[in-house]
Amino acid sequence: MDVKNTGPVAGDEVVQMYVHNTGSRYYQPIKQMEGFSRIALKPGETKTVNLPLKIKDLHYWDVIKKGYTVDNGDYEIMVGASSEDIRQQAKFTKN
Repeated sequence: MDVKNTGPVAGDEVVQMYVHNTGSRYYQPIKQMEGFSRIALKPGETKTVNLPLKIKDLHYWDVIKKGYTVDNGDYEIMVGASSEDIRQQAKFTKN
């Protein structure tokens, strides 16, 4: 995600990444934070923020299997300044 400081003074921004399993058999949070990065930007500066997402970031404790599992299906990634300020979204399917 590219972040640009459009203001006249230097500043910091925290970019946050959330993931949601849209088809889970069990309750899953709508926005589960899976990564963040704080960056400093000079006036007019643009920086690219990369937030890696690993397969283990998608796992949850399955009480029936008594172990961690990752569901196949559709997932949504949301990136923004906070959970209430989502600026970009993408979807993917895990098989």
